[in-house]
Amino acid sequence: MKRGKQVILVVDDTPEILALISGLLKNNYRVKIATNGEMALAVAKAAPPDLILLDVLMPKMDGYETCRRLKESPCLADIPVIFLTALSKVEDEQKGLALGAVDYIVKPISPPILYSRIKTHLTLKEARDFLKDKNAYLETEVARRTEEIALIQEVSIVAMASLAETRDNETGNHLRRTQQYVWELARDLHHHERFRHFLSAENIQLLVKSVPLHDIGKVGIPDAILQKPEALCDKEFEIMKTHTLLGRDAIVRAEMLLNQGETFLRFAKEIALSHHEKWDGSGYPEGLRGEEIPIPARLMAVADVYDALISRRIYKKALPHTEAIKIIREGSGVHFDPAIVEAFLRLERRFQEISEAFSDEDKAQ
Repeated sequence: MKRGKQVILVVDDTPEILALISGLLKNNYRVKIATNGEMALAVAKAAPPDLILLDVLMPKMDGYETCRRLKESPCLADIPVIFLTALSKVEDEQKGLALGAVDYIVKPISPPILYSRIKTHLTLKEARDFLKDKNAYLETEVARRTEEIALIQEVSIVAMASLAETRDNETGNHLRRTQQYVWELARDLHHHERFRHFLSAENIQLLVKSVPLHDIGKVGIPDAILQKPEALCDKEFEIMKTHTLLGRDAIVRAEMLLNQGETFLRFAKEIALSHHEKWDGSGYPEGLRGEEIPIPARLMAVADVYDALISRRIYKKALPHTEAIKIIREGSGVHFDPAIVEAFLRLERRFQEISEAFSDEDKAQ
């Protein structure tokens, strides 16, 4: 669509000047006039012009104050202002430019200079507007693509996790509950001196997305062991423990398909491999101790054990919330990172609310 003439607002309290400038510009531009600063602001706000020619010496509100108010207004600040005045001292020019004007023309008016300056600043404004629109488009496109990638990541994780869930359907809403538990723990600890370097908003989001993959390795455990209705014998338990290695290896193979050094699955690997490690080094599969255990795995350990305690399994009954609290508390410094246990105790009512909101009984109904 062809654009109409560009609009220039001329602000001056002298009728002869207004008539002169209007006559000079009317063939190439649409000209609007204002006889004082207040009228200029009103006209500009009603329909912002492409450029403003502004006198300095006007009654009530001079040109400097008018320019200052124009630049204070978000919707008017980008309009180029050219001072057109009889004031010819250097300090007058400096004051005008300091207020945000793009140029300063001294009367009497030279038509060639006026035309040239107007054309230059309108061209510059068009370039700035184009870049602004382009940047806005690019920002929107980047945000859209980022959201699309995040959705693909989440769908990929959920799809992989569903494989494990179909093999062990007694867990019901276990994946959803543990995601919420880890979210609460991470939010509580993100200012903690030992965790703030890691628990950024971005890392927390990716960490929570990764939680459903903590038991992905169970797809490799035989049904006779995975779904056994009573406690496992020592030999069977050794086989069950390999689900941590199987899970890590499955995620590594998935990463290889992405052909990238570090992927969105980096926390999933740590959780799958190390969420059964213990603070005192007595866990598995690698016997890691204390700070050697990755933070995602330490958070997952508390969430996973709490949920296992309060959930019914084919080989055990569910424990009351108060009994689970007691066991977690006693595991501080032995099974669990003490700082994470402290956070858990602060959040224990929230944990109970989550367990009730996503209970297996509700799902079964």
